[in-house]
Amino acid sequence: MVNVEKGGDRPLRVLTYTTLYPNDIQTRHGVFVENRLRHALRTGRVRIQVVAPVPWFPFRSDWFGSYAEFAGVCHEESRHGIRILHPRYPVIPKVGMSMTPLLMAMATLGPVRSAIDEMGGVDVLDAHYFYPDGVAAALLSGWLSIPLVITARGTDINLIPRYRVPRAWIRWAARRASAMITVCRALKDEMIGLGIDDEKIHVLRNGVDLEMFRPVDGRRIRERFGLDGRVLISVGHLIRRKGHDLVIGALARLEPDVQLLIVGDGPERRRLEAHAADLQVADRVVFAGEVPHRELAEYYSAADVLVLASDREGWPNVLLESMACGVPVVATSIWGVPEVVASPEAGVLVDDRTPEALAGGIRRLLANMPSSDATRRYAERFSWDETTSGMLTIFSELAGR
Repeated sequence: MVNVEKGGDRPLRVLTYTTLYPNDIQTRHGVFVENRLRHALRTGRVRIQVVAPVPWFPFRSDWFGSYAEFAGVCHEESRHGIRILHPRYPVIPKVGMSMTPLLMAMATLGPVRSAIDEMGGVDVLDAHYFYPDGVAAALLSGWLSIPLVITARGTDINLIPRYRVPRAWIRWAARRASAMITVCRALKDEMIGLGIDDEKIHVLRNGVDLEMFRPVDGRRIRERFGLDGRVLISVGHLIRRKGHDLVIGALARLEPDVQLLIVGDGPERRRLEAHAADLQVADRVVFAGEVPHRELAEYYSAADVLVLASDREGWPNVLLESMACGVPVVATSIWGVPEVVASPEAGVLVDDRTPEALAGGIRRLLANMPSSDATRRYAERFSWDETTSGMLTIFSELAGR
């Protein structure tokens, strides 16, 4: 059993376990987990280390695409005063989805033990993303006798449980966890529908960094990309489920002076460029590529409206980031999104995930735009303070048992 002291005023010792965490190669990967930890660390009430496993891959050549990124990730680093270990775990094709939690737990047991020894024991194992991360953490918490908290974040609950074996693993891990956190009420409801004990589930939504994201002068970005009309912005990895193609389709249905700035990179870029050309709006679409997180405020501020057309989201951080910059949003009414966009100052929700519905929502918003100050004030309700306090309360209760 791992030593867990019951110390009076000493900081809680928290070991975070997740594959969703930034690293030296993928600097925005899982930044929402890092943000939660950074704000907790600022309280002075916790000590934190992170074990962020990475799939093992032997080759770094660009020929292997995104897999080569895994090979290039460092094995240890420090970010914002937090030490992070990146141990490797095997992924076996075809059977990997069912076996990954066990393989991940076995491969990372040694690094987890080392992190615990360095901290002089831990009070809580803090896992993010239910599958495979949370299941692997449940195995580790049983082997090492550590209280476990698992945070559900989106597709780990609204997609993965459709598969029989992962669903069984998730239910098992939920029984093993001392407490669970969801980032929106919709995910809690889905977990209850899976037969998970609702009394162990706490809703703690993500916050927004109101210092990093604030209204700034976006003229430099407009000038850089030749944006001179009304500007829409779509932010996110260029993959199908983010719906950038639907936003391009909506643009084709809007007036010619409306332009679209797409921020992000990914495997769908060429297809999206071709789609814009097919709809004859290529001259109105700008692909900005990947942008460092700390620079996003300038991009949001260069736009009039953020458009989010995802088909699955837990608590989409881009919505609050945009609002904190004074830019209202148009978004599909899915999962936790209605919990974020709950006032006219925030923007407009659309029920249908189609270019026609998005274009209609954009027209309605452009015709009745809230002031930038009103949108910013709405975002200010979502600071990290409440979430941080709730998280530390859960951790403290577990440490005191």
